[in-house]
Amino acid sequence: MIYSVRHITNFVYEPAIRESVMEVRVQPRSEFQQRCLTFSLDVNPRANIMVYRDFLGNTVHHFDIPGRYTQLKITAQALVDVSPPPPPQVSDVAGWEDLDARVAESDYWEMLLPSRFVRSTELLQQLASELHLERRGNPLEVLLALNQSLYETFDYVPNSTQVDSPIDDALRTRQGVCQDLSHIMIALVRPLRIPCRYVSGYLFHETGQDRSPEGATHAWLEAFLPGPGWVAFDPTNNLMGNERHVRVAIGRDYADVPPTRGVYKGEAESELSVTVVVSPAEAPLPEEMPPATVVRSRPLAVPGTFQYEQQQQQQQQQ
Repeated sequence: MIYSVRHITNFVYEPAIRESVMEVRVQPRSEFQQRCLTFSLDVNPRANIMVYRDFLGNTVHHFDIPGRYTQLKITAQALVDVSPPPPPQVSDVAGWEDLDARVAESDYWEMLLPSRFVRSTELLQQLASELHLERRGNPLEVLLALNQSLYETFDYVPNSTQVDSPIDDALRTRQGVCQDLSHIMIALVRPLRIPCRYVSGYLFHETGQDRSPEGATHAWLEAFLPGPGWVAFDPTNNLMGNERHVRVAIGRDYADVPPTRGVYKGEAESELSVTVVVSPAEAPLPEEMPPATVVRSRPLAVPGTFQYEQQQQQQQQQ
């Protein structure tokens, strides 16, 4: 399946800010069963954009704007070919001993250790006990059961958490958004000694089939299994990764892959609006873009600067 993706991010500041620096992770990855055929990034005010890959192979666009401005608009457009294999069956996946052997002989330690948003808590341990989570049967069977259990246990509720919320906020209320569910599943899977990583991207929606909304970015996770390798699970929608999931960036958790991250000088109120459209390549883009998700950014004070992030979760909460 070939998709056309348009991702528009608009920051508005009052009063004007100056001397901003930003990095952007919005270019879909090209590897295995996905190819980014074309990609363009437009920044207004104009800026000299540099490109590099981070330590996990994500494409990062970096730019700075030295002058004063009150509005920053970032428009990313991509054409992506997604052709994943059929989801693996239990018979395709080797057992726990083979998994342990593969982990021991390879470099997966970063995806097994706690990270900023993925760590054990008392509430997480209570959930693991409630779900009777342990090594049994086949690793794929355990992951499929957990994927479904989280879908059934947690309600998808926009604005129920913040982008920097610890997993305990969602665990306490049993509600959250895709970022929360992905973090919780990763935090449950890593203690089973299954390497697990966070995925930021897009989901092409089919009417009536998904809890996560259109017009937003999406998050899920991938677990390493002996045989098929990295396998995607989407606990928000009780799905395995399929041709509707467009991968943009991978990381230990959300902290590694925010769509934008930057700093600027000034003391300004800021408003962020985001519009995402994912459609089959042969389908024309809508004449009118869907309404943007609008949020108010919460600056984090740094001497002489303010730091801000385009929060992936905030894009998902409308």
